[in-house]
Amino acid sequence: MLNNYPRYASLLLALGLAACSTTTGTSSQRVEGTYAFGKPPPPAAPVEKSRVAPVTAQPIQGKKGPDNVAHIVYFDFDSYTVRPTDRSIVESHARWLRSNPQQSLVLQGHTDARGGIEYNLALGHKRAEAVRSSLQLLGVEPRRIEAVSYGKEQLADPGSSDAAHQRNRRVEFEYR
Repeated sequence: MLNNYPRYASLLLALGLAACSTTTGTSSQRVEGTYAFGKPPPPAAPVEKSRVAPVTAQPIQGKKGPDNVAHIVYFDFDSYTVRPTDRSIVESHARWLRSNPQQSLVLQGHTDARGGIEYNLALGHKRAEAVRSSLQLLGVEPRRIEAVSYGKEQLADPGSSDAAHQRNRRVEFEYR
């Protein structure tokens, strides 16, 4: 069975990501981070689709973890579904973690600056958990992965443009 593992890894990742992709409402009805626990969302103006190109993760040299692989996974607006373009990043980290059983990983979930603190902490946690679930489906032991959320507290880009917001919606891989 272990000999067939790589063959089924992509299928398991796809199934796991599909299971984590449930959201309510539509992005045209919400602004990321506007919900507070126990309160209905305030009326909001429709959000236009962004014409900014999605952020692409770049490899980082000199960090713990796999070489020549990005240590950041980016997310779409108000979403905690790993984008298809970033699935190979998650797969590469899973392969590296399976071959380095002494290493552990902290997944740091982040959001953009818009919206409430509570909602953004929850969304950042959902993003980190989505990556954690994907790694587990790819054979990484759960005890080696921790998911934390910083919400909007540690922005990668303090700007208020669509491009800045896109750079902030991320999960960072921090090896320990």
